[in-house]
Amino acid sequence: MSLTVALALFGVAVLAAMAVHLWWQSRRAQPRRVLESKPVEPVVEPSFDAPASAEADDTPAAELRQPRRLPPKLDALIDAIATLGIEVQVSGEMALSHLPPSHRAGSKPFFIEGWNVVTKEWEPPAAGQRYSEFQAGVQLANRGGALNEIEYSEFVQKVEAFAEAIGAMADFPDMLEVVARARELDAFASEHDAQLAVHLRSRSVAWSVGFIQQHAARHGFVAGMGAARLVLPGNEDGAPPVLTLSFDTQAALAEDPNQSALRDITLSFDVPQTDPAGEPFVAWQASAQALSLGMDAAIVDDNGNPLSAEGFAIIGSELTSLYEALESRGLPAGSAAARRLFS
Repeated sequence: MSLTVALALFGVAVLAAMAVHLWWQSRRAQPRRVLESKPVEPVVEPSFDAPASAEADDTPAAELRQPRRLPPKLDALIDAIATLGIEVQVSGEMALSHLPPSHRAGSKPFFIEGWNVVTKEWEPPAAGQRYSEFQAGVQLANRGGALNEIEYSEFVQKVEAFAEAIGAMADFPDMLEVVARARELDAFASEHDAQLAVHLRSRSVAWSVGFIQQHAARHGFVAGMGAARLVLPGNEDGAPPVLTLSFDTQAALAEDPNQSALRDITLSFDVPQTDPAGEPFVAWQASAQALSLGMDAAIVDDNGNPLSAEGFAIIGSELTSLYEALESRGLPAGSAAARRLFS
């Protein structure tokens, strides 16, 4: 081959390489888009503030998870409980007609229960039932802090109005003792609260919202509450999600979300809220690794440092100690009391 021909071929190769490079640079600047968008079914997440709807739902269970919410039971571990003695039985209808319109005292929920003369159990007042005694309890602490004097006074005022309406005599715990208990419980909760999170950051091209949703759906995530929130539901109806995947809300609410360019998503789970029997830590680690491979992402902590298998192992050992501390207090992770306290 002559030198002239060789130089000509080399020039063609250089031009081709430059064309490919320019195409690649242009492609990197555009967000990845979903090739075939599939709708993601919503999942109703639990709330302790509102009961579940009693309306029938004809949607097949396989298509839509519709948790069945049961009102929380009063628990002396996390509630200050007042007794309401009555001389004659009270009907459920009468009790319901005089319940306070709001079941909150400041930022703390409170509940009123009646002793069902037939079932011999405490329950929220219900029509068609009769009750020989009532009790009311206000939550001592939650993630909003400890119950304070003003909130306790509001609780007393609302319960006294209910007691007077049904002809009951209310007996309340001492305010100073209640507030002291609340502060101690809040201190324990603050020391043992944990929400584990990792970030998945794109190694190359940006992601569109649809691209994120598609990859998350492949690993069992469904739409949660909020446009920028996907959840991995638990097996138990009404339980908090096992994992939560979140990203920038503005991108999700954009006029065309698939034009948004995202490079970071957060994968997390709420330790006290989630039953360890469902192995949320294993699911958290496995989901992070699976999503990072499919989306070409790095797994990093809040400071942007890479999180290796060894890093996950260290977190796992600390998590075991936290589970033991919660268990020893009578508030095992995932229990009804723990979910209320850490809410």
